[in-house]
Amino acid sequence: MGDYDEDTAFLGQTGPYFWTTFFLLNTVFISTGFNGLYFVFVGAVPKHHCLVPESNLTEEWRTAIIPVTAVDGEAVQSQCSRYRLDVVINLSAEGLAPGRDVNLTDLETEACLDGWNYSKEIYHSNIVTEWDLVCDNHWKVPFSSSMLYVGYLLGSLISGQLSDRFGRKKVVFISLAAQCVSVLLQSFSHSWIMFCVMFLFIGASQISLYISAFVLGTEVLSKTMRVLFSTLGAFLFYCIGYMTLPWIAYGIREWRTLLAVLSTFSVVYIPLWWFIPESPRWLITQGRIEEVEAFLRDAARKNKVEAPSVIFKKSELQDISKNKTYTILDVLKSKNIRCITLMCLLLWMAINIGYFGLSLNTSNLSGNPFMNCFLSAASEVPAYVVSTWLLKKCPRRALLSSFLIIGGGVLLLIQFIPDTLYNFALALEMTGKFGFTIAFSIVYIYTAEIYPTVLRNVGMGMCSSAARIGSITAPYIIYLGTYSKALPYILMGSLTIASSVVNLFLPETLNKDLPETLAQMQECQGLCIGTKKRKYVENEVNSPTQHEGKADVPGLTV
Repeated sequence: MGDYDEDTAFLGQTGPYFWTTFFLLNTVFISTGFNGLYFVFVGAVPKHHCLVPESNLTEEWRTAIIPVTAVDGEAVQSQCSRYRLDVVINLSAEGLAPGRDVNLTDLETEACLDGWNYSKEIYHSNIVTEWDLVCDNHWKVPFSSSMLYVGYLLGSLISGQLSDRFGRKKVVFISLAAQCVSVLLQSFSHSWIMFCVMFLFIGASQISLYISAFVLGTEVLSKTMRVLFSTLGAFLFYCIGYMTLPWIAYGIREWRTLLAVLSTFSVVYIPLWWFIPESPRWLITQGRIEEVEAFLRDAARKNKVEAPSVIFKKSELQDISKNKTYTILDVLKSKNIRCITLMCLLLWMAINIGYFGLSLNTSNLSGNPFMNCFLSAASEVPAYVVSTWLLKKCPRRALLSSFLIIGGGVLLLIQFIPDTLYNFALALEMTGKFGFTIAFSIVYIYTAEIYPTVLRNVGMGMCSSAARIGSITAPYIIYLGTYSKALPYILMGSLTIASSVVNLFLPETLNKDLPETLAQMQECQGLCIGTKKRKYVENEVNSPTQHEGKADVPGLTV
């Protein structure tokens, strides 16, 4: 394959065509902000206690039948037990009063045999209140959330292969349609099991949409706009959907209606099929040069520049016909690529545990959950702006490690803040979210810069799969907070600090050309370099599929 960036330099770095594509493609990410985190409200556990059925009880006994326990020094009603109803009815019939005539601690307790009474102060209905996912069934709440991320894992494994086989654009729009239908069907779930199964399809379609749209934008846009798209573009538009979600949820407190409304937003993307192009880099790998040239001449017309009479050299066309198809097995052939991939997998997993752990924990914070969710989303906006500016000037490795240390350090510190300092604890949590958000945006473009075009979608898919393991784990780490509030923060903080050290061994990509072939990948720093790697690179460089004069260092020029 030739040097695509050099061959298309006549288009310039900006222009009407690039800006139009930039905004249209970014609007797709708004839907991922809607559908990625609505479980914060749909799966929130409202205040609850055992239901006391209609019976001949005095009002005094109806209140006293629920035991009171001390939680963190505060007296609260028991959520999973009550005093034996038959005993209380007899005591009430005898005219005895609780506390004065009867010592409540002497009474036997029983489970909530008649169900639960849920507070409707915040949520009118959600899956917890509809299917009683509390007490012995409380484990079903984090399990439900994890099913979304299991879907992410499945989608990550297949989206790269589908995108490389059928094209980035087709996968983007098929994923949009699948996401719309899946969310709508989930709103009609007649059981908890059906809800979880639909979450699998929602997760698979959503991550396929995100990865394919991300790679499409990376490959269509110019060098200058690539970083803008990958940070301030894709993530900021995702954040717009994320910030809008709590206000929609605030207005629609019934979970089925909320999901039905959210599913309809995907319909507005249908007209974009005629305006968003297919990736020219992917078309080149398929040998569809005529389509690429027609696309480039149309882009030149819109940018008001003149395209050369010959865009691709004849020798480059011959090279394309000899291109091989790469799969996930090619990642295992080289020790260097294996090590780079393993380090990327660890990074993505750690960042996703921290990011989704803090995002899902917003409903457990003190205060209004809708405002907490909005603040959590709003804290990402300056993070994306800052990361966009920093990525233009700073080395990727040092930048990523610095913000991982900030995010992990805050998580380790926040456990020492007393509950009375609620505002300070919330500010620290938002600071941690700020650090993880910047790390999240950096790792996406960093990974895209490391892998070459022939393996970029496969590499991104593998890393996204590792990220899904992290996000699957995140709800259970948050669930550990029911036993110890400090434990989730200790686990997430320690893993994040460890990943910041591993990151230092990855190759630097600042001011480097985006790699096209395996031979153009840099070696990791101080690890994984061996004779096998050098022989593999020599074979790649000497292969007839490589053009002469190509720089052998990868990365993205910013």
